[in-house]
Amino acid sequence: MYKIASIGGDGIGPEIVAEGKKVLEAAGEKFNFAIEWTDFDIGADRYLATKKLVTEDDLAELKKFKAIYFGSIGDDRVKPGILEKGILLALRFHFDQYVNLRPIKLLDGVETPLAGKGPKDIDFVVVRENTEDFYVGIGSRFRKHQTIELDVVRDIYNVKFGLDVTSDAEEIAYQIGVITREGARRVQTYAFNLAMQRKKKLTSVDKANVLSDVYGLWRDVFLDTAKNYPGVTTEFNFVDAVTMWFVKNPEWFDVVVTPNMFGDIITDLGAMIQGGLGLAPGGNINPKGTSMFEPIHGSAPKYKGRGVANPIATIWAGSLLLDHLGEHEAAAAVVKAIEASIRDGMVTRDLGGKAVSTSKAGSYIAECVKKGC
Repeated sequence: MYKIASIGGDGIGPEIVAEGKKVLEAAGEKFNFAIEWTDFDIGADRYLATKKLVTEDDLAELKKFKAIYFGSIGDDRVKPGILEKGILLALRFHFDQYVNLRPIKLLDGVETPLAGKGPKDIDFVVVRENTEDFYVGIGSRFRKHQTIELDVVRDIYNVKFGLDVTSDAEEIAYQIGVITREGARRVQTYAFNLAMQRKKKLTSVDKANVLSDVYGLWRDVFLDTAKNYPGVTTEFNFVDAVTMWFVKNPEWFDVVVTPNMFGDIITDLGAMIQGGLGLAPGGNINPKGTSMFEPIHGSAPKYKGRGVANPIATIWAGSLLLDHLGEHEAAAAVVKAIEASIRDGMVTRDLGGKAVSTSKAGSYIAECVKKGC
């Protein structure tokens, strides 16, 4: 019996999570395990009614679970950033989910915008550091004549540009990126271990040629960590170069490890080359704590309640959840069933399906899992 927390969230979130639950329960029936769900009312509706985002009580209860199944966050009635920072990022940071895991895999029957490429060419994983870099929230904005609290910003502008930012500059904004040796080491270690399970090849992404201090540390830690994995072939790619190679030669990559901001960018590119956001799952992982699994697309509020949302990314995220729990055979069966639904045309209209609803697509995948498609 696995006890799993569930947060449907906003927009299409509750609908697609419902289909994901259906498939995971089918996998349990097939592979002899059960799931006990605990649903949490966290999202825009509660925020608008109570002004509560994630409470201390929520966090205390969620901590009891090894995994959270998450739908989506975002609502047109709420200013952008409030829900995303106050709920999604708050959960990631509170539970120290320092690994963002993104499989970039072109499934059978899905078209890619890359000419001449097929499923054998697009099958790699991006491991994104998930708690540091420019996402730590250290920054501010100042207008002319305002007092600047951060002396280093004042000094930089005086030296670089001959400006006194408190009087000469019309306005200034700054954001500080933070990478720690410990933070880099632990996510890179995770990536090295994953590479050992795959093709023993690991690509590190940075921008150390320009941002040499912050990403120079990232690169130094990578070189140190690599000494513990002599069987893994390693390489460095600058982030601008890796975006080109993802498009030109995706077959070159197997496991990619990247700082937070660059990972945020290149995984969206990865989603497109694997067929779109409707096919892109993600995991926010703390190997020793509470992890969270979700589709990487948004809440699509205009499609809420219409039964047209593609549930595949959420169902695939459920496969990642099962894999995290150690149910590897069941996890593989879910992906295989997703591929069967695509080949059979039992998909929503964004993938070319005809009159196939969200629920019908989910039910077809669940049945495929049960009978071993």
